[in-house]
Amino acid sequence: MATRLQTEINQEKTAAMQYWPIFNLTTGQFIGCCGLKPVVNGAELGYHLRSEFWHQGYAAEAAAAAIHYAFNQLKLPQLVAGHHPANLASGIILRNLGFHFIGTEYYAPTGLEHPTYVLVPQ
Repeated sequence: MATRLQTEINQEKTAAMQYWPIFNLTTGQFIGCCGLKPVVNGAELGYHLRSEFWHQGYAAEAAAAAIHYAFNQLKLPQLVAGHHPANLASGIILRNLGFHFIGTEYYAPTGLEHPTYVLVPQ
């Protein structure tokens, strides 16, 4: 875990992006993380929430904030995102945020083809 944290800290220093923690502002509970990872021609958007916080709007809210930062602060030309093929809710979130399906991409950790999306600034 320390290695992953150091990776995120270094990425913030070099690319001004990372996966940021998400906390409930009322209770202080840790919800998960959302952020950006540099890729060729932009960044990859991702979010990971603790299961007890699924289906409550946190992923969409955090992703919208990351998108705003990516396009308005970093001036990135595009974002890409993907999700596990069984996680239909994430696909709905991405489409509701304006992402467009562009195909599937093999993801080695799962050994599956993951739906992949792109979003460009308006």
